[in-house]
Amino acid sequence: MSQTKIPPQGQQINIEIGEKEAEGIYSNLAIISHSPAEFVIDFTRVVPGVPKAKVHARIITTPQHAKMLLKALKENIDKFEAKFGEVKIESQPNQHFGFVPPKPDEKVN
Repeated sequence: MSQTKIPPQGQQINIEIGEKEAEGIYSNLAIISHSPAEFVIDFTRVVPGVPKAKVHARIITTPQHAKMLLKALKENIDKFEAKFGEVKIESQPNQHFGFVPPKPDEKVN
């Protein structure tokens, strides 16, 4: 089991991760739904030729944390693109697998 120390807002928190969790789970499809109190993100993967997909992980979080996650993902994608170049989203109509790419003139906050 490994530990990571993350200092949020001047605090230090020890976060432990088990061996199984450290291996990670590959996902190429996320289904996002919400209620007034929470966001639910189901991670799955679609395999060509297989008509069924299994949810491998479900994350339930508050709207505030969902927005903070959006901001953190954007910041990290910006850093990634600054180092490795633009991440291009190339898809054919109706093949977004759970994500709808933003329109060219649409702002992502």
